[in-house]
Amino acid sequence: MLQLMAQRMRRSATWMFAQELLDKPRAVGAVWPSSQALARRMAAQVPVDGTGWVVELGGGTGAITEAILARGVLPERLLVVERSGVFVRHLRQRFPAVRVLQGDAAKLAQLLPAGARVDAIVSSLPLRSLPAPEAGEILAQWVRVCATGGIVIQFTYDLPGLRRHQPPGFRPCASSIVWHNLPPARVLTFARSEARSNR
Repeated sequence: MLQLMAQRMRRSATWMFAQELLDKPRAVGAVWPSSQALARRMAAQVPVDGTGWVVELGGGTGAITEAILARGVLPERLLVVERSGVFVRHLRQRFPAVRVLQGDAAKLAQLLPAGARVDAIVSSLPLRSLPAPEAGEILAQWVRVCATGGIVIQFTYDLPGLRRHQPPGFRPCASSIVWHNLPPARVLTFARSEARSNR
């Protein structure tokens, strides 16, 4: 029974994703919902211990959210930022214990609680296809909010593009390709190497 319900949820999430992609193609970061293989690979990089926030940007249908929780991150440490109202409603219903905010990743510092410490940012945002100023604002937010030693995990369909996605003030620490995804994607992990600026 539970397996049947999960299958129905996945099917409805895929249908919802396709509708959002057709209605707002520039606002959806992927060409198809993230596979379980991609979600698990991204979640595997997230630190389970710690007291700071794990911030997911672009929660979509919740594939990566589910994998982060399955990894052992407590729901009260996870904060999901999503721009689409359709996806926000879906995520809030699917993960009632997780804080889901509707907002713009380019204004991340304003969305976080005052004095929040961010240990990890997990991003599904389409940085390569965004206008350069908008992508630059998002990267600047990562520098602003991520604690020293914190990490950023980003996936991209640009398989050779290792350096193009590196935020300033971060150093690369892991990179791998997930072939079991449509299309194949590279998961990049960067660690914050400098003290964060004052907010």
